[in-house]
Amino acid sequence: MESNGTSWADQWDHHDSPDPVPETNKSSKATYSKKIGDGLGKTKAVASTGVKKVKEGTTVGFHWIRDKYQKKNQKN
Repeated sequence: MESNGTSWADQWDHHDSPDPVPETNKSSKATYSKKIGDGLGKTKAVASTGVKKVKEGTTVGFHWIRDKYQKKNQKN
């Protein structure tokens, strides 16, 4: 079998003429920065809400424990 052109290896070997790396667009950087900033803002809001819920839950838990302890001591 004779080959009438480039071989498979020649087609995939780019050492002689590599493709140039495309330069990033400043507007795309701004777009991504805005999206990341929005995502971080949302994450911060969710984390803040979560911390508030944990704090409220802890407070309720301590009050419940204190009330149970006080009721137990009043019976004695």
